[in-house]
Amino acid sequence: MSESTATPTTTTPTTTVSSPARLADDTSQGKTTIAASVVQKIAGIAAREISGVHSMGGGVSRAFGAIRERIPGGGTGAANISGVQVEVGEKQAAIDLDIVVEYGASIVELARAVRRNVITAVERMTGLEVIEVNIAVNDIHLPLAIEEDVLPPVQSARVE
Repeated sequence: MSESTATPTTTTPTTTVSSPARLADDTSQGKTTIAASVVQKIAGIAAREISGVHSMGGGVSRAFGAIRERIPGGGTGAANISGVQVEVGEKQAAIDLDIVVEYGASIVELARAVRRNVITAVERMTGLEVIEVNIAVNDIHLPLAIEEDVLPPVQSARVE
C-alpha cells in the first residue's frame, strides 16, 4: 500500500495580468490553466468587434502601441493589448476597458453592447465568471470633414 500526502496550497483571491496562469479546470484527468493575458486578448478582441468602437486605450497608450508595433517583435504579448486591464482569480475575472468611440454613436448603448459582448466571449471561451466590465470612454473619433469644421484652422503669426 502506498500513501500519498497532499501538499497544502495557498491561493490569492485575485491577480493582475502579471500572473502567469490561473486554474480554469481541475479534474482527475488533469488541470487546465488560463493565462491572464489570454483573458486580456479575448476581451480586447470582443470589444473591438462592436461597431462604434474606433480604438482601444488612452492617447498615451495608443501612441506607445503605435511605436511598439514598428519594433520587430514588439507588437506581440500581453503588455501590448492597449486599453485592456484584467484581474483574474481562480473562478472569476474583472475587466477594465479604455475605448475611443466613433462620433455619433450612442455611448450608453455602445457601452452596453461592448460589456455584453466581452462578458459573453470571456465566459464562453474560458469558463471564468466575469463579475464586472468597467468601461472608460477617453475620446471621440471625429471624421475628417467634421474635424475640419469643429477645430479652428491654424493661423500664421500676425507679426514677423
